[in-house]
Amino acid sequence: MRDYEIFKLGDITLQSGEILPQAFLAYKTYGTLNAAKNNVIVYPTWFAGQHADNEWLIGPDKALDPNKYFIIVPNMLGNGLSSSPSNTPPPYDRANFPEVTIYDNVRLQHQLVTQKFGINKIALVVGWSLGAVQTFQWGASYPDMVDRIAPFGGTAKTRPHAKVVFEGLIAALQADSAWKQGFYTEQPKAGLAAMGRVYAAWGFSQAYYLEQLFQQEGYLTLEEYLVDYWDEVFLTFDANDLITMLRTGIHGDISANQRYQGDFELALSKITSRALVMPGSTDLFFPPEDNEYETHHMHNAIFLPIESKWGHCSGIGQHEPDSLFIDTQLKQFLLE
Repeated sequence: MRDYEIFKLGDITLQSGEILPQAFLAYKTYGTLNAAKNNVIVYPTWFAGQHADNEWLIGPDKALDPNKYFIIVPNMLGNGLSSSPSNTPPPYDRANFPEVTIYDNVRLQHQLVTQKFGINKIALVVGWSLGAVQTFQWGASYPDMVDRIAPFGGTAKTRPHAKVVFEGLIAALQADSAWKQGFYTEQPKAGLAAMGRVYAAWGFSQAYYLEQLFQQEGYLTLEEYLVDYWDEVFLTFDANDLITMLRTGIHGDISANQRYQGDFELALSKITSRALVMPGSTDLFFPPEDNEYETHHMHNAIFLPIESKWGHCSGIGQHEPDSLFIDTQLKQFLLE
């Protein structure tokens, strides 16, 4: 049974100028919207994530407590639940699906929040990885609407090195002979497994592998970990969907729109929301130095690294000490 709702947007003109016909967002809510409509938290999803993957941070006695807050988790475009190559009718299906940006995602989420629920004030936008990029975009696009933002494990702009890594993930997938320029008749499983192997090197830190911390996840050897986990991790996803999300990440930049005209520092300076920025201390996708630079250009931002050997994946909810740190800091941040 479907555990989420659909918000229909109709034909949408994307930032690229292309039309996405009969666009829709899949979303799930937790808790109850209060009469004042001021207990709202927006928690976007991330690359290869869906709303259920965000639930580790939601629950009674957690920072995102549904007994206190109305939490909206909008699924990212391209993740297989919201409009994606795998669920859009021809001629915009598969490899013909138009390019979507972080800006597009947030603009449509804004429509969901305002038009569906009549909300004009958000207590917190929070997100990990590409969800963090969306969080920054909320702060830059709607500064008067958002009280607080808490991006963790992600930056306000994808730097060149991260772009190279994302392109490498795409190249590994497309090297499969079953790819057929995105018009495959069956999923390119060898390419999806190769993508997992590439991601494995960047998702965690060098120390994670040196100290064999994957054994804490139940894998006795490195080979077992790679074969049984990383070779399988993307097989449940559609290949075109994954590439759509990666390309969204490649072009991530909160200033890449008409409002800011590519002036990144200006966009950062216009984020007036209180901000708690938590990079993973050993993140190889989005290193903490990038977030430190960003917070220097924001008016009211706290830079607080997650000290962890779990690298980028310190923010995915897999490692209890990291998860507890994030939850504790969010609790305090919501009280301030």
